[in-house]
Amino acid sequence: MINMISYAPLFKTLNEKGITSYRLEKMGFSRTNYYSIKKGNPINSTTIDMLCRLLDCNVSDVMEYIPDKTNNK
Repeated sequence: MINMISYAPLFKTLNEKGITSYRLEKMGFSRTNYYSIKKGNPINSTTIDMLCRLLDCNVSDVMEYIPDKTNNK
């Protein structure tokens, strides 16, 4: 199964803002959640909300939807 949600925007946002995973953890974000996202695992809306709040950004700066082209009819 192809992941249809990409967290690539999150890592771009972190890079642009100069925020490391260590700093993100010091800001209150769980290291476990960080590594779960890095592996591409699903996250809940509370986690997305927390990232947007901590990074002062929009949802689109954290994740993006990528259509699964294998299921087009």
